[in-house]
Amino acid sequence: MTLDPGAKRAILAACDELQSATLDSLFRLVRCPSTLGNEASALDEMDRQYRALGLAPRRIPTIPTDDPIWSPPLVPYEGRDNVVAIHTPREKRGRSLVLQGHVDVVPEGAADMWESPPYQPVIRDGRIFGRGAGDMKGGIAAYLGAFAALRHAGLQPAAEVQLQAVIEEECTGNGAAACMLALPRCDAVIIPEPGPGIEALYTAEVGVVWAWVTVSGRPAHVRDMQAGVNAIEAANIIAGAFKDYENERNRAENIHPAFRGVNHPVNINLGTIEGGEWNSSVATRCRIGLRVGVMQGYTAARTKADIERLVAQAATHERLRGAQVKLEFKGFMADPCVFDTDAAIVKLARRAWADVTGGSLRDYPATGLTDGRHFVLHQGTPVAVFGPDAVDIHGIDENVGVESIHACTRAIALAMAEWCGVESL
Repeated sequence: MTLDPGAKRAILAACDELQSATLDSLFRLVRCPSTLGNEASALDEMDRQYRALGLAPRRIPTIPTDDPIWSPPLVPYEGRDNVVAIHTPREKRGRSLVLQGHVDVVPEGAADMWESPPYQPVIRDGRIFGRGAGDMKGGIAAYLGAFAALRHAGLQPAAEVQLQAVIEEECTGNGAAACMLALPRCDAVIIPEPGPGIEALYTAEVGVVWAWVTVSGRPAHVRDMQAGVNAIEAANIIAGAFKDYENERNRAENIHPAFRGVNHPVNINLGTIEGGEWNSSVATRCRIGLRVGVMQGYTAARTKADIERLVAQAATHERLRGAQVKLEFKGFMADPCVFDTDAAIVKLARRAWADVTGGSLRDYPATGLTDGRHFVLHQGTPVAVFGPDAVDIHGIDENVGVESIHACTRAIALAMAEWCGVESL
């Protein structure tokens, strides 16, 4: 659907006029410390912002089942319902669209290492600093600003638009699954996830499996430490058993063509470790958390079986004799995904970006994952995952460019207007 030049000019002018309001939306979201289990403040803020757009928000609970779309939960879901709002036009003439983003953020880590407090957003040198500013509250602010810009220009989409704010993109993807299953299927999806320090369009993404290994050793006084089994040392032996597996999965013959040229795309991370009771006691128990990447052409189920085999083999190590080893799978059980870059919504996203910036989105085969996989793998809906130039996401001093957020807002606004068509308010 071709966009009238006058409407296009009005929409872009509205994006410019509302730029400070878009940044205010982002700042309000960053001030919400929405780590796992603590998303309520951000969800309430999204409820408020949807109402400010003239939409009626509704809550969608997350209730996992045994269906493969779900990952094993980490914490209870009570009080953490996703927030969505649906725009319905007077006359449905265009193609329907989902604008989706996650409000959850990863922990800030060592807050004392941040130049400014992680949940007090600031602008320095044209960049917004704060936990979640890039991943991905900046993208949410952009889609909010894009929708607001159409209204500011006296227009609205001439098709259904679902605006979704979801939880747990960082650990399960279950919030996105809940919303996708609860709402009618749309013709396309835009998810403004950040690029890796550049403005990028996701072409593929790995799958991920989260595993937890708990080792119970045999405690002893340090003077008799040879009589004990140190659970911390034993757990590290198990973690070390994954190094050869990681090397194997990164061998050239195991890499899908979508990831050719990407250095070491399958990553295994020892993300957490907790254990021990006393410096002068042989540690009784230790728990480690592992993140295992899954290459396209392989599956989460096969990776799960590999993890079970590796842990069972490591448990026979002579230094684990007498120890008890427990393996659990909680969190991601996610398959990899290749996005259809020939899909109409993806081509439109590229064209809209070029139109507002004069540049191009960089192709990005991601060694992480997004909620976009659900729509592709479980619904067959085309997805354009593209976003601003976030830096140090999951790290210290996470930040995103002000101009990059503005470009993302303008591109989403034009893409939405052309995809859905427009009608006057």
